[in-house]
Amino acid sequence: MRRNFWGYVFIAPWVILYIVFGLYPLVLSFYLTFFDYSFVAPENRAFVGVGNWLQGILDPLFWRSLFNIVYNQAIFIVLKNGLGLLTAVLVFRARWGGRFFRTVYFLPVLTSTMVLMIVGGYLASPTGPVQSLLVNAGIMDGPVFWTFNRWLPMPIIALINTWKWFGISFVILLAGLYSISPDLYDAASIDGASEWALFRYITLPQLRPQLFFLLVVDIINGLQMFTEVFALFDLYGGADNQALTPVLYLYAQAFDRSNMGYASTLGLLLAVLIGAITVLQFRFVSADSD
Repeated sequence: MRRNFWGYVFIAPWVILYIVFGLYPLVLSFYLTFFDYSFVAPENRAFVGVGNWLQGILDPLFWRSLFNIVYNQAIFIVLKNGLGLLTAVLVFRARWGGRFFRTVYFLPVLTSTMVLMIVGGYLASPTGPVQSLLVNAGIMDGPVFWTFNRWLPMPIIALINTWKWFGISFVILLAGLYSISPDLYDAASIDGASEWALFRYITLPQLRPQLFFLLVVDIINGLQMFTEVFALFDLYGGADNQALTPVLYLYAQAFDRSNMGYASTLGLLLAVLIGAITVLQFRFVSADSD
């Protein structure tokens, strides 16, 4: 009994913090979804039933924000994990300089997202060094104002994000490479397997748990993207909503339009979507393993 008592004492801070900052906001958000509620005039709160849920499901801007984030993540996940895998294989095979490259590749991860987006936005701006170099080399006819373009913001944000986050993929995949038994490579080499065959039939299958983990985390983080677009665009992702994301949209509803009830609904719709995608990913991998 005494042992159990001290166990409850030690976990009590975590339980209290979870109730105050996790469970209570979740319950309050669900409660607010049934009201037209503004924190500016809380006395005017009005019950709307499932009106906010129907509005969210039928809201074209919400679906537009989801399309933007899918467009962005389709590019980002391929670039980030592809570059992480390439650098991990190169460093794994390098005979010297491993510690140096591990430090250099991981440094962008430690940089502030806001700072990195401002720097990346300047580098890619019409007067920045990247476009100036391409124009002077004759590759581009003239500078492109990409923040006003319909299709360019999401790929460019994906490129800047790849620069920041590929170090995470690099570290995780490098650790996975060190966990592969050298006996597998030795046995395959004796049978005459080429370098590509070793990579295709040993390295990639053995890295499957790490790649699946990175895919799940990338999708969850991608659906919650906020700082990247907030640093470069307005609350609605530009004039044509070309960079609008779901979290940016619910933030605008909450703090620009003071529509807390609808913002809470958008947040819970996004949470349901993230949960459904994660469950589907785990079921897909489990079925494939069987």
